[in-house]
Amino acid sequence: MVRNFLRKFATPIRGLHQAAYLLAMLTLGSQVLALIRDRIFAHVFGASTPLDIYYAAFKIPNLMFVLVASLTSAYVLIPRITNASQEETKELISHAVSFLLIITGVIAIVVAIFTPEILTALFPRLIASSYGDTFVLLARLLLLQPILLGLSGIAASVTQVHRQFIIFSFSSILYNIGIIIGAVVFYPYVGLIGIGYGVILGSVAFLAIHIPVLWKAKLMPHLMWPSRAVMMPVMRESIPRTLALGVSSVVVLLITALAARVGSGTISVFTFGTNLESVPLMLIGTSYAVAAFPILSELAGDEKRTEFTKMLSASSRHIIVWSLIVAGIVIVLRAHIVRVILGSGHFNWNDTRLVAAVLAILVVALVAQGLVFLLSRAFYAIQYSWRPLLYQLVGATVSILVAGGGLWYLHRAPIVLSTVGALFRVHDVPGNIVLIFAFAIMLGQIIIAVLLLASFHRIAPGFNRSLLRPFVQGLLAAVVAGYLMRIFLSFAGSIAPLTTLVSVFTQGVIAGMVGLVGAGVTLYLLRNSEFRDMRRAVHHFLKSKIPTFGAS
Repeated sequence: MVRNFLRKFATPIRGLHQAAYLLAMLTLGSQVLALIRDRIFAHVFGASTPLDIYYAAFKIPNLMFVLVASLTSAYVLIPRITNASQEETKELISHAVSFLLIITGVIAIVVAIFTPEILTALFPRLIASSYGDTFVLLARLLLLQPILLGLSGIAASVTQVHRQFIIFSFSSILYNIGIIIGAVVFYPYVGLIGIGYGVILGSVAFLAIHIPVLWKAKLMPHLMWPSRAVMMPVMRESIPRTLALGVSSVVVLLITALAARVGSGTISVFTFGTNLESVPLMLIGTSYAVAAFPILSELAGDEKRTEFTKMLSASSRHIIVWSLIVAGIVIVLRAHIVRVILGSGHFNWNDTRLVAAVLAILVVALVAQGLVFLLSRAFYAIQYSWRPLLYQLVGATVSILVAGGGLWYLHRAPIVLSTVGALFRVHDVPGNIVLIFAFAIMLGQIIIAVLLLASFHRIAPGFNRSLLRPFVQGLLAAVVAGYLMRIFLSFAGSIAPLTTLVSVFTQGVIAGMVGLVGAGVTLYLLRNSEFRDMRRAVHHFLKSKIPTFGAS
């Protein structure tokens, strides 16, 4: 029985839709754990200064990860090892690991030395709080994370090329389990630093799960002095993507720094909202982007451009349809979602309303974010690596100007802030200025997606036209789902007021099911091809990939 399960666990997944839906199902497990993690944080801290410090402590390690560790990420290595021999792959992996350990290690030491000065410049209010010393210690501890995740990215390139998507997805599950252990086991004894220990534990597990794949493929790396001849081509290709990721991380860092100046709990509210929005983004956009990237890399040659366009179109259409439907459901059920997932302990009703408003704004860009993930990888596959960077710079500029300018303007025009707050029913909640940060991120992502789509007009003729039908059908299904849910909520609210967690959960689940059924029927009546693809992929997976436990 165990041998049969492990064989199924390690089975390569070949079909695009089958791989994407499998990744989505496994990603759901990881995201459920992430939501449990956030509920623990919300229960223990609420939207407060200690939680602001925890989230702020991540920003510099995250920036270091994207600027340094991503130089050897899977997205750069996968196109190089897809058709390479075992010997060539092992050499490249060994050089990449050695390069990462040397460069990232040196930078981590330098950053650790100057951590107090860096945090003082970015988060003066937090560093001056009673948690200042813990803030510095936590930020230094978390500098280990980019090293471990960087190594994981190299190992994951082999995992993905071998289509071991199940193992790839489980790495995120283990990562979140580590953080939960830190919050539940370590935090009661050593405070905030205990959650940092959990992050490191999860990062080690994230790396460890890829080791068996490397071992079986006989690709275990060995340390060496990195060769300039081997690493320079990798660096030339990876620098544009690294800078593009760096731009996004800088935007988040600057907006977090602005949020830290607004008041206690603002970082927490914004982060809770982005974490909740990342759940459907990971399930839909990231799943299809990860599943499609190895295939797009194989089809990147000019002689296969027609197949490349078809594959890119199929992935994009599914992202558009399902993202639109989910966005419509989330907008209607935003308060139910936040209250059920986070509404506990120190997380009060005002916190719920603010996070729900942030979530509603961010989810408007769900389609755009999913397409950004996919189309950026498509550019990397055909080695047009600089274009995503240029578009990221444009979107980042818009986001920063909107966040900074909006913060300045709204402080001087409270009537405008009150009007915007009334639109999301938070006009009377202190700290509602956090909405400008969500709007800045949303607008920047939409602009990036539009620019990426415009570029593919010449690279892949007919690609953009192929997206019009699924957009119209997906939007119609989302409107039908939202309308049916509003009718149900109005009816249910008059029968059972939302006074308990059980009533909120029950009403939200039933309303969500009503919305999904309405969307499904709409797509069926429209003869939507993405709906048919989804049914076939799920049927094929259930028929052939579920482990059988009846025999050993």
